[in-house]
Amino acid sequence: MTEPIKIPKHMLITHDAMKTTFALRLCGEDEAMLRGLGTQCIAMIDELEMKLSRYAEGGDVQRINHLKAGESLNISDECYACLLEAMEMCLITGRLFDPTLGAPIEHRKTSAPGERPEVSGQLIVHPGRARVTCEVEGRVIDLGGIGKGFALDQLAKFLKEWGGAGGLLSSGASTHLAFGDEAWPMDLTGDHGVTKIHLREAALSASGTGIQGAHIIPPDGWVVDEAAMPKRLWVVSPDGAAADAWSTALMLMTPDEMARCRKSGKRLSAIYIEKGAEIIDLRPL
Repeated sequence: MTEPIKIPKHMLITHDAMKTTFALRLCGEDEAMLRGLGTQCIAMIDELEMKLSRYAEGGDVQRINHLKAGESLNISDECYACLLEAMEMCLITGRLFDPTLGAPIEHRKTSAPGERPEVSGQLIVHPGRARVTCEVEGRVIDLGGIGKGFALDQLAKFLKEWGGAGGLLSSGASTHLAFGDEAWPMDLTGDHGVTKIHLREAALSASGTGIQGAHIIPPDGWVVDEAAMPKRLWVVSPDGAAADAWSTALMLMTPDEMARCRKSGKRLSAIYIEKGAEIIDLRPL
């Protein structure tokens, strides 16, 4: 008989932000300490939402998106770090993850009439300095495809620095980050069954067309057969930001292309896709 999978003993703290519910499962014996750490985490989440959301009035991203040609803006260290992460993942994924697709994303979200707007303009993110300059107007930053995973990374870093024994941090049902010695059981749920994996010192992010439809925006010039997109896929990466970005980019690839990316090992540890009645672990080609 198979032994039941045990969930590590933990304290659960939840908080609504970034248009989802964060669930922080924190391990440890000192309940007062865990509550204190949880309170600090909630404050961090709210602060990060203000700095990373393009919809936050007066936030960093909104101010970047209102820059005129020739203008520069000093931004928070957190927004700067997230932009650098987004730029790296843009390069790693061959621009299939692109944080500057705010205009076409808004066009699709609002079901606006007419053709999808082309991406234009140029922004400069200064090396070694938390500053952005607009050279040509037109670029609209949207960190929605990486911001929640980035937030989980920041929370894990804070918790480790302040003596957190470990835990499982989740932003809704889409992205999870496990840190510490414990291995957390995770269900990959398809239409016809469930595949169970364990997550330890890694992040898991899910995407798919089953719930939101074909919501992924490809870069200009990239032709996608939306009907051929996987209904669901799951990505395991070393950190939340990479998991989030990869789960977007891989949706635009064929299974063979996904397997080749898996072989590269660039912040990508495992890929699972729902194919027919099965959930398949894509191995490197």
